Amino acid sequence: MRYNLVAIASFVIIIGGLSLASSIVVPFLLAVFIAIIAFPALELMSKVHINRFFAFIILIGICGSGLWVLGNVIATALLGFSADLPLYKAKIDIFMDNLVIYLKTNANIDISNNILSFINIDKLLATTSNLLVQTGGIVTQSFLVFLLLAFILFEAQIFKDKVEYFASKNPIALDIASTFISNLKHYLAIKTISSIATGVIVWGFLIFFDVPHASLWAILACILNYIPTIGSIIAAVPAILVSLAVNDLSATLWLTLIYLVVNIAIGNFIEPRFLGKGLGISTLVVILSLLFWGFVFGIGGMFLAVPLTMSIKIALDANPNTKFISILLSNKVK
Repeated sequence: MRYNLVAIASFVIIIGGLSLASSIVVPFLLAVFIAIIAFPALELMSKVHINRFFAFIILIGICGSGLWVLGNVIATALLGFSADLPLYKAKIDIFMDNLVIYLKTNANIDISNNILSFINIDKLLATTSNLLVQTGGIVTQSFLVFLLLAFILFEAQIFKDKVEYFASKNPIALDIASTFISNLKHYLAIKTISSIATGVIVWGFLIFFDVPHASLWAILACILNYIPTIGSIIAAVPAILVSLAVNDLSATLWLTLIYLVVNIAIGNFIEPRFLGKGLGISTLVVILSLLFWGFVFGIGGMFLAVPLTMSIKIALDANPNTKFISILLSNKVK
C-alpha cells in the first residue's frame, strides 16, 4: 500500500515538473521526433560517399530553412488576420442578425433567445485567435527546435553506438529501441504525407472560394492534422468563420462540405490503409492521451500525444511487471 502511494506521489510530482518545464520539454521532444525522421537521410548521404560533416550541414540547412520559412509565413499571416479580425466580427454579427430576421419572417422561427444564446461570436473569435497564436507560437520556437535538432543529429552516431553497446549487454534494449523507432518513423511519415496533402487540397479550395489568408488556414490544416481526431475539426472552424464573413452562405456550406470530405477521406480511409493495423493503441486511449498531454504541455502536448503514448506503451510492454498496463492501452488483448 505504501509502495503504491509513493508511486502515485512520484508520478504526480514528475507530471507537475514536466508541465512547469513545458517551454523546454516540448521543443526538445519535437527536435527528437524530427531527428528520428531525418537521421535516415543522414545515413543515406553517408552511404553515397558524401562526407558526414557536409551531409550534416546539408541536412541541418534544409531543416533550418523549412522551420524558418514556416515560422515567417505563419507570423506574417497572423498579423494580417489579427488586423482584419474586427471587420470579420462585424460582418458575422450582421449575418447572424439577418439570419434571425429571415427565419422569424419566413419560417416563424425565433432563434434569438435559444440557439443564439449558446453562440457567443466574440468568445468564438477570441478562442480562434488564441488557438492560432498558440499554434504559431510552437512553430515560431523554431530557433530552439533547430538548435536542439542540430545537437541531436550531430551526436546521432554516438547515440547509435551506445544503443548497440547496451544491446550487446541486454538484447531486449535493442528490440525496444528498434520497435519504438520503426513505429514512430512509420507513423510520422504517413502522418506527414497526409498532413501535407490535406493542406494542399484545402489551400486550393480556399483560393477557389477567395477566402482571405488562405495560406494560414492551409498551414493550420496541415499542422493540426497531427492532432488525431479533433485536429482537423479545429482547423476548419476559423476558415469557415472567415468564409462566412466574406462569402455568401452557399459558398461557406460548400467549403464546410469540402473540409468534411477531405478530413473523412484522409483520416478514416487513406491513413488507416497505409498505417495498417496502426500502432496498437485503442481509440479511447488516443482521446484520453490528447486530454492528458494537452493538460500537461498545452497544445504542444496534443501534437505529441500519440508518439508519447506509443513510447510509454512500448516501455511498459518490455517489463513483465507493467505489461498489464500496456495491454490496457492496447487495442488488442495479446
